Amino acid sequence: MACAVMLISACSASQNNETAKLLFSSGFEDGVYIDQNFDPDSADYRAIRGEDHSTGFSWPISVLGATESALHFIADDQRRAVNAEIQTVGGHDGKPTRALFQQENREQSGDTQAPYEILNITEGRRDLYIKFRIKLDSSSLTRADQNLWRTFFEYKTKGYANGDGYRLIAFIYNQDDGIPYWHWQGDADPQNPLWEIDNKNVPVPMDEWFTTEFYWRWSEGADGRSLWKVNGQVIGDHHGPTTRNSQPLDFILLAQIYGNANPKYQWVDDIEIWDGLPQ
Repeated sequence: MACAVMLISACSASQNNETAKLLFSSGFEDGVYIDQNFDPDSADYRAIRGEDHSTGFSWPISVLGATESALHFIADDQRRAVNAEIQTVGGHDGKPTRALFQQENREQSGDTQAPYEILNITEGRRDLYIKFRIKLDSSSLTRADQNLWRTFFEYKTKGYANGDGYRLIAFIYNQDDGIPYWHWQGDADPQNPLWEIDNKNVPVPMDEWFTTEFYWRWSEGADGRSLWKVNGQVIGDHHGPTTRNSQPLDFILLAQIYGNANPKYQWVDDIEIWDGLPQ
């Protein structure tokens, strides 16, 4: 396939020149469900389980040696503040598809969110590429004169909670005129970005499906890389460390829904995870 037609091209292939391997693929099709059984001691979590009959991959996601992955309902007020479910909706091609629906109606506290978390990662010094389709509502980020924001993807390394780690996070902010834009950053804590990239040139699609891609090369040196693309267009491509204090990746908040732009909702579909840039 020619470089010109690839979402992330072979021209920017993994720096170790090895062929990337597909680790996981699912569109939440028949066989995938949210397990409503739970341990009362960990009632905030609901695992997604089952084999996706269209791809042959099974949930929960266990990339990078993760031993636990689940939806995490935080400050959800018994699902009144935030919720998630698998729905059948119109897909990117107009045909019915099953997708993960997430909504946040209000903040029960400043921590209210409902991400799908890939947890207990044991191989956190590895490269990873994640791609999925997502559809956002238009109303949450088009109100003028509001300092609104939301995010739908991030990862954290070990030590982040006590100030020794690193977070990579993708935001959508709104401008004073109500036009949303992308913001890409790595930080030591929410108030101390180590680098930031604003992109107001690539429009934020709303009320329609778009493809988003995240790639990072794990490194504490100049050879690290943090790449984000939307519909094949680069939002930010930062070269430099993707961790701090040599900390390995701790967990990934895949399909995150978090922020003060409430009420808000989104659908996520067609997840792919690779161990490097696919060619």
